[in-house]
Amino acid sequence: MKLAAIDIGSNAIRFQVSSVLDNGTRLLFKKMEYVRFPLRLGHDVFTTGRISDKSKDKFKKLMHTYKLLLELYEVDDYMFCATSAMRESENGAELVQEVRNQIGVNIEVIDGQREADLINRAISSFLTNETHLHIDVGGGSTELNIYVQGEKLHTRSFKVGSVRILENRDSPVAWEDMERWIKDHIKPQYGKVMAVGTGGNISKIYELAQLKPHRKMSLKRLDEVIAMIGQHSIEERIYKLQMNPDRADVIIPAGNIYRKAMAWAQSKYIFVPEVGLKDGILLHLFEKNATQRKIEFVNVEDQSQGKKISPIPSKRAPRLK
Repeated sequence: MKLAAIDIGSNAIRFQVSSVLDNGTRLLFKKMEYVRFPLRLGHDVFTTGRISDKSKDKFKKLMHTYKLLLELYEVDDYMFCATSAMRESENGAELVQEVRNQIGVNIEVIDGQREADLINRAISSFLTNETHLHIDVGGGSTELNIYVQGEKLHTRSFKVGSVRILENRDSPVAWEDMERWIKDHIKPQYGKVMAVGTGGNISKIYELAQLKPHRKMSLKRLDEVIAMIGQHSIEERIYKLQMNPDRADVIIPAGNIYRKAMAWAQSKYIFVPEVGLKDGILLHLFEKNATQRKIEFVNVEDQSQGKKISPIPSKRAPRLK
């Protein structure tokens, strides 16, 4: 089975095709193609409220390109998901309709709750019986989820994101709301809180922290890495730290969201599982197309190697609902 996930974010648009190999007990998601195109829709939307004509033209060309790739790889199913920038844009619905009519691609504009649910599919296998604060930082929004003993108790989306901060469009009220929400919902009886971080920026910070694979990163180390990045110019981040240009300018705003959320939750460590929205989309597509077996997702190899392995639990204890 070949599946494709397209994540239309505020900072970039990601396309991935994976081949799913199933031997009955384990699933292997083998990456066949991955394209990350730096089309920053959030720049337009968070400053003017609309997607510019120039960005619309690029977007349509990109959707046509992705459609051709879907045909060439002969995928069995796919899903285009658009998040914060598209759903907030005054002309987002119009653009989605134009793409449907002109290119034949259906884009699902998902709300923060749906976005969080898809990402949660990908991280659920990494959760233990500890209390977890899942922090997913995008260009336009941050999704927070609180898990206690493996059960999600609270979820919320906030209009605080890396591109939004870069464009000085973040609201003090939104920051205060996020702080209050975390402090109100993290109860003392929950015990110690382990943060779980998803998103491209925390993955890059984790890489720069130079920890052993699968090790947790302390809040102190997170602060140190952010400070180190801040000592480099944008150009130095690109050439010395090997960041994409559209990562180099947003990584510190994103990093500060993670560190503040951890501090408000009194969390001293963060685990970075290297999965995200596109992985949740792939799992959703597999469940839809398979025999409705419930699966869990375990990243047993570094994502850069292009392999994801998912054990299929027994019917007695399905992990996804």
